Order: sequence, then C-alpha cells, then structure tokens
Amino acid sequence: MQIDIKSLNAVATAVRVLTMDAVQKAKSGHPGLPMGCADLGSLIYGEILSHYPADPAWINRDRFVLSAGHGCMLLYSLLHLSGYDLSLEELKNFRQCGSLTPGHPEYGLTPGVETTTGPLGQGISNSVGLAMAERMLAARFNTENQAIIDHYTYVLCGDGDLMEGVSAEAASLAGHHGLGKLIVFYDSNSITIEGSTGLAFTEDVLKRFAAYGWQTLSGDAYDLEGIMKLVKEAQNEENRPTIIKLKSVIGKGSPNMAGSHKVHGAPLGEDEIKAAKVELGVPEDSAFYIPREACEYFAARREEWRQRYSDWEDMFKLWRRENTRLASEWDLFFQPVAADNLEFPLYNEGDKVATRKAGGEVLNAMARQIPNLIGGSADLAPSNVTDLKGMGSFQKENPKGRNLHFGVREHGMGAIANGLALHGGIKPFCATFLVFSDYMRPAIRLAAMMKLPVIYIFTHDSVFVGEDGPTHQPVEHITALRAIPNLVVLRPGDGQETAAAWKLALARTEGPTVLALTRQGLEVYAKDDAQWVDHVKRGAYIVKDCEGSPETVLVATGSEVSLALGIAGELGSGVRVVSMISRELFLQQPQDFKEKLIPGSARRVVIEAGISMGWEGIAGSNGIIQSIDRFGESGPAGQLADKLGLTVKEIVARIKA
Repeated sequence: MQIDIKSLNAVATAVRVLTMDAVQKAKSGHPGLPMGCADLGSLIYGEILSHYPADPAWINRDRFVLSAGHGCMLLYSLLHLSGYDLSLEELKNFRQCGSLTPGHPEYGLTPGVETTTGPLGQGISNSVGLAMAERMLAARFNTENQAIIDHYTYVLCGDGDLMEGVSAEAASLAGHHGLGKLIVFYDSNSITIEGSTGLAFTEDVLKRFAAYGWQTLSGDAYDLEGIMKLVKEAQNEENRPTIIKLKSVIGKGSPNMAGSHKVHGAPLGEDEIKAAKVELGVPEDSAFYIPREACEYFAARREEWRQRYSDWEDMFKLWRRENTRLASEWDLFFQPVAADNLEFPLYNEGDKVATRKAGGEVLNAMARQIPNLIGGSADLAPSNVTDLKGMGSFQKENPKGRNLHFGVREHGMGAIANGLALHGGIKPFCATFLVFSDYMRPAIRLAAMMKLPVIYIFTHDSVFVGEDGPTHQPVEHITALRAIPNLVVLRPGDGQETAAAWKLALARTEGPTVLALTRQGLEVYAKDDAQWVDHVKRGAYIVKDCEGSPETVLVATGSEVSLALGIAGELGSGVRVVSMISRELFLQQPQDFKEKLIPGSARRVVIEAGISMGWEGIAGSNGIIQSIDRFGESGPAGQLADKLGLTVKEIVARIKA
C-alpha cells in the first residue's frame, strides 16, 4: 500500500509544534515522547487504525492505547487533527482545570481516549483485556458470512511500561493465549527521567517477549514505509501477539535537547521552541501552527473512514436480519443487567453456609442468566468458589469459554479485567484472597476512576482464615479499599445478604464493587426489617430490633453480625443490631435515615474483625470500637477469636464496664 510520506511528515510537524506550544503555555508537561514519536503517531492515526472519529464508540473500531500516558500531547494532537470532537482551544488549555486535555489521558472525558493511563504498565496490560474481549465476541457473534467483530488493539509503550511488573504479568498471559490481534509499538529511546536507561535497564526486551510467546520485530521509528511492512507482518501473524521495537530519539525536532533526559518532562523554553520551529520549517513566531497539508490529508482520510464505517453498518444490519437469535443475544451483551429480574438462590433461616460458598452459588446462578458474565481467579478458583460450572475455560482452542485462568498474577488480573470492561460487551469479575487485594490496588483505583463496573470477589476476608497466619489474614485491607473513591465495598453477613450483595453489584454501572466473603460457615439469621433487601442498597439495615428507642446499637459487618446477635442476646432489652454491609453507602444517605437506624442518643458499639480506622464517626465520642489494630497470628479461628477479644463474653464485659 502506497502511503503519502509528504502529508504524514506535515502531520508529524503539526504534532511537534502543538506539543511544544501546549506544554510551554501550560508551563508543565512531557514534550519528549510526542516529539520523538510524532512520525509514528501520524502513521498510526493516518494509515494504520480502522476508526471513525465521528463515532468514537464504534464497537468494531481498532483500539489505540497510549500506555506511556505522560506523552498525552501526542494523542491529543492526533485526535484533534484526525477529526475527533477535540477542539484546538482544548489543546491550548492543556493541563488546565476543566479542560478535555488533562495531564494524562482520562477515559470518559476526552473523545477517542480508550483508557486512563499514566501509571506505567497499566495501559499495555489493559490492552490484553481489550484483545481478549475482541476474541471472545468474535467467536460468539461472527458468522461465516459476516465478521462483525474484527479489529486490532494497538499500543504505544515505552521503556518505563516494560520495567513495571504488571506489564510482564499481562504480556505472559497474552502470549499464552496467542492474541494475534494485539500489536505493541515499543518506543525505545533509551531515556528515563534520571538519564539513560542503562542506569537500571539493560535486559534484552525482545528476547523476554519471545520467551512469552510473542512475535518480535524491530525497526526505525522514522522509516514509515518500513513500519508499515512490520505492521503487515504483525497482522499476518494470527497465533501470536507482536511487539515492534522502534528505535527513536526523544524530543526529536529540538535542536539542542533532542536525545536528552532534559526534554522528557519539562517545557523546552521560548528560545528552544523558536529554534525548533526554524528547523521544522514553520513560522517561528506562530503559535499552535498546523500545516495546511496535514488538514487536507485528514480531510481525505475522513471520507475513506466514513465509507468503511458505512460498509460495516450495512453488514451489521444484514447480520441482524439473518441471525435473529444471535442478534437477541448481542443485545443482552450490550445492555445493563436488569438485576431485579434475576432469580437468585434462596437461603433459609438457620442454614449454615460460608459466604464464599453462597457467593459461588449465586455467581453460577447469575452466569446462567447473564451470558456475558465472564471472569476468573488468580489461581484460587477452588478456594474462591468462582468456577463457572459447565461453561468451559477461555483458551486458544476455546475462545467461547467463560472461565478465565489468570495464573498467580493478581496485578495483571486487575488490569486485564479493566480492559475487558473497557472494550464493551463483557461483564467481568475477578477473584483472589482479600489479603492479596494489595497486589491489585493500582488497577482497582483506576477502575474506580474510570467508573468501570468490574466485580472483585475477595474471599478469606478476616483473621478467621486461621492457621495460615498473619501473611494471609487481612486486617487493614477492608479499610484500605473503602478509602478508594467510587469503589463500593460490600461485606455480607450470611447467605441471604450475599445474594443481595451480588444483586447490588450487578446493578452498578458507574463503578466497581468488592464482595468481601468469609472462609468460615455462617448461620442465616432472622431479620426484623421486612424491607431489608431494599435497605441493603442504602448500606445498612436493622437485623434485630428492640421495644422503643434503643439504649445500645451494635453495628457490625460480615461475620461479626452473628457475633453481635450473640452479644445482644446476653445484654437483653434495649439493644438493636445493625448490619452495615457497606459503610460508604450508609454514609452517603440522608441524615434522617442514618439517625433512624443509629440514634444519636444511643450508645454505639462497632464490631469488625479489622482495624478501627474509619469507624470513629459511627461509634461517636462515647462509643466502643471492637476491632483488630494489630496483625494476627497462626492458629485455629476459635483460638484467635479468644486472643483478639472477638467473643461474646469479652465484648459484653467491655460494654458493661
């Protein structure tokens, strides 16, 4: 295919000028990568991507992930030039409050941005989930006559992305699955913030990726015809993902700073920008200059993209007419879950079941009703009880399998789950022990930031894990997760609450949810609140009430609700027990609702097998917080309860004292 080198050079010039001027105007930013990769970026957006700027959400578009998110002026410039709804005025407001051009790309804010990147390694890891989703949907919906899902995922990453461990976890799994439609451009400029990559990074990256099962290619970042040949070679490899190492010069176009770490993360300065513009052949006193050839080039390309998009729409309409059953299933995949219409397993008062086991039973019931509920565990499915029975494992030879096997890769699992959610059409869940949520925290935080409805199943939720000892006994983890904005943490206390928690998680569309579930069995308790299922949505409800206004309110979560009920039995009259399944949801409620459940006049006792931090507001100045502000130790759960003061006798004595 013949490419218009002259026009692409004009686009690259525009990217360099827009980057220099935007960073200088903002007095901060990272001009090095956009200037060094301007030629590659022009080729990606001009010739490689199958996309349609007028419909950034087109399901069959190629995805482009800028994993090295600090170089976002490359992305913003190309989105503007290629015709996305991102004005030049927004580029001029780079890094300013309220603009569509923040300091790192943010999903859901800027049209054309596929994922929030900046924490290095996350973007390339998200791309593995994007490529997996493409394969899953293609296997399920493509027919012999119409391939309605048939797109690539392209990534631009740097040395920093490949130093981060999360990218290694995700890349290893991508190689195992042979994700042939995942193509990574590795910008190898040999520079990090501190100087040369040789200070800390001397491995042979391509040999490492070859060991993962990737196709490895290399070339020159400024040989556009050569890059197109490499891309064609990557596209022709159907059974392996491809990484293309391109040797580049950071800050290319800057006469005195190109190739230096000084151009990585600071404005060039007025004098250097003028000198660079002279070298680039543009008016040195111009600001945000765009060559006419660049505009004309993209105007012609937009017409070609429009025709390609129209052809796909025609094919999709024909597919719907010829495949009515598949079309109905497609609609289920791409609409919110109607949680109120689902049938949940029933648990009766007196049944004894670990909430992880109840959670597994609910999950399987949901999976039979929600065909795109897909996920798995970080090698702990038997312990997490997350195996989808009879639904197969997602593998090269079985892309329709719904059980994902992430291996012992919690960090990669979190980032890949984000990619699955970002693609659209997949409702992902992932699972591990609660104590290992620490390994996933960066990905969880980004899911919350991007408002992705990922469901996290974290079992073995307290020191009652027992004999495995303090390395496996979470104490601070629930509090740490509650600290993440827009993450809802649910800690159900019995089988019935577990089903209600799943219903709440499935109904969420604007953020992720944690289900914290027990290893040990818990008895299903009676519930005095006839509307408790609705009140769970508000974070708390009354499990056991008393005559009149309560003198003491016992507030508990998870397995400690059963403990609170035992305490209430010992204390006698005037005691209310509240199950606070979600502290953050409860705190969002109107004051009259909170006061009705937990009157200010009552003595408050909070009971949770975790640290006390965050419960001070619920307990009040005269309340009691029965918690664990230390690490646990190895021993049977019953012995630990005695040692840590989580018994009816101990807490009753403390209340009476």
